Amino acid sequence: MADVAKDLTAGTIGGAAQLIVGHPFDTIKVKLQSQPAPLPGQFPKYSGAMDAVKQTTTSEGPRGLYKGMGAPLATVAAFNALLFTVRGQMEALLRSEPGAPLTVNQQVVCGAGAGVAVSFLACPTELIKCRLQAQSALAESAASSGAVKYKGPMDVAKHVLKSEGGLRGLCKGLVPTLAREVPGNAAMFGVYEAVKQYFAGGKNTSGLGRGHLIIAGGLAGASFWFFVYPTDVVKSVIQVDDYKNPKFSGSIDAFRKISASEGIKGLYRGFGPAMARSVPANAACFLAYEVTRSSLG
Repeated sequence: MADVAKDLTAGTIGGAAQLIVGHPFDTIKVKLQSQPAPLPGQFPKYSGAMDAVKQTTTSEGPRGLYKGMGAPLATVAAFNALLFTVRGQMEALLRSEPGAPLTVNQQVVCGAGAGVAVSFLACPTELIKCRLQAQSALAESAASSGAVKYKGPMDVAKHVLKSEGGLRGLCKGLVPTLAREVPGNAAMFGVYEAVKQYFAGGKNTSGLGRGHLIIAGGLAGASFWFFVYPTDVVKSVIQVDDYKNPKFSGSIDAFRKISASEGIKGLYRGFGPAMARSVPANAACFLAYEVTRSSLG
């Protein structure tokens, strides 16, 4: 129980650091992912990441970059505590003896297991976040002229529970969320351990300095998005899709339609901001986790 408490505390602090550093990048990513396809002869609302930043700050101020932060901020403690706690418990199960370091492959298994657990929390949280982040772009499109305008996270949750099938509505996009979190976390924790062992010259990584932990965490975060980004695009468009007049019947349909209309590029909308976010945000997360975990003994 002592180890669980330590992982809960360290995971909470790591998650808070990750959110503060990375949320503006995530807002731009979601805006690019979910902007409606332009009509023939017209340009898209955002020509790229920097244009999305400029338009957002012009129309909504700097606070617009932090729109939708309430939902993940309210659950960041639970999300990251769950992620690192499940990973920690799986580490304990896979160790040959207490305190023994794990191999990279064993960390991949631990990451995958943690990904399964957090998917059920991530899905409704991200649905709320994506609705808030994308609503300004969606409301301006002709196809979404009747789009719902949300006042905040609780308003999104109330609307979905009342008008979109209750709890099932809040879990819209669960399949692509699982398809993102399981392999993504497997890659992230595997790369994190591999880089740490490379710097340490062996399995004992306890003596690494903060600089090495920052590099390992940044590369680990980048690996998450590199492997699973198209599933995140599918998740986002599914979660912001109009409930009464949906464009997509499911994840496979969304994948096929995006691929058919926009090609591979359509599955990588917002990839730049996602990668720009992943390196500093995950570096902050892992560093905060490691420093907190170490200080707790």
